[in-house]
Amino acid sequence: MTNHVTIHKGLEGIAVTDTQLSLVDGEKGHLVYRGHWAKELALKYTYEHVAFLLWHGRLPSDDELRAFREQMVEARFLPAYLKAILDQLPKNMDMMSVLRTAVSALGDDSYGWPPTVEQAMAVTAKVPTIIAYRYRRLNGQEPLEPRRDLSHTANYLYMLFGKEPSPAHVSALDAYLILTAEHGMNASTFSARVTTSTRSDLISAVTSAIGTMKGPLHGGAPSEVDETLAAIGTKENAEPYLRSLLERGERIMGFGHRVYKTRDPRAEALAVVAKRVAGDDPWLDLAVHVEEVAIKLLAEYKPGRKLYTNVEFYAAAVLRAVGLPKELYTPTFTLSRMAGWTAHVLEQAADNRLIRPQSVYTGPMPEGEA
Repeated sequence: MTNHVTIHKGLEGIAVTDTQLSLVDGEKGHLVYRGHWAKELALKYTYEHVAFLLWHGRLPSDDELRAFREQMVEARFLPAYLKAILDQLPKNMDMMSVLRTAVSALGDDSYGWPPTVEQAMAVTAKVPTIIAYRYRRLNGQEPLEPRRDLSHTANYLYMLFGKEPSPAHVSALDAYLILTAEHGMNASTFSARVTTSTRSDLISAVTSAIGTMKGPLHGGAPSEVDETLAAIGTKENAEPYLRSLLERGERIMGFGHRVYKTRDPRAEALAVVAKRVAGDDPWLDLAVHVEEVAIKLLAEYKPGRKLYTNVEFYAAAVLRAVGLPKELYTPTFTLSRMAGWTAHVLEQAADNRLIRPQSVYTGPMPEGEA
């Protein structure tokens, strides 16, 4: 308590709004999107189904889905000026900074207030094209135009690698994109809603969210899981390596979550998907073993902390299995979150109040009377 105001560092435990978009119950390990279990959506539906659900409040009929996909396809293509901007950005600019710049450059006067589903659809459809365009340019390859006959997820893989992806890879990446599309009032979503609360446009809100996602405490964990597993290398090395981390007071990446006090439900679904797509892959076999050892050691070294597997652990397995390089892990997470961010922008705008928390001054006071 300071000056009769309670400070909640990081706003922990503070609810800033109500929402119909998702329920995140950390104690029970529940994740719900608009009345549907997220893990069931991930195993049965596509990203387009879930984007429609988040924006419209219900799953689409077959006819609605066909029309929706046609609109998404038309929005995939990048304007010439944006390609020129992407071609001029320094080669040493990381992909998240590229995305932040490119998405901001989309913000012409068609993105006025209030935000619309059509605006959400347009920017969501373009982000995979931006990532793929930049990735191929950096690798000395000619960028590919989007294909009209492929789904959102299949087209992303095609534009990256130049060949039609296998159904197994599309299904696996769809599951990942669905499970990370929305997750309550996380840091980047809060950024988007704060920006929207000022009655700024949807592009500004998404750009703000991308800048927040860029931070390693939010968007960088899957690549760090990949690095940890690579450093462990073999099952025999798992326990000594993880013990040494814990004894140095370091984190085991892919375990523990700010909200979940049980196994992350997204990790449960991704474990199923990873095993489907990777089969007898030795790297996945190592990951399963490392998960078992890590949970045992965390209970030993940090009793009572309730540290379990989070989404990033098996996200790394799925992203690796479908062939994505590590530098695209966080951009792909960003691609997935576009539907959730824009759904929050729409919800905030529909019942808007400027988000304006307080701070408590702890500096010196001037001498004498005011």
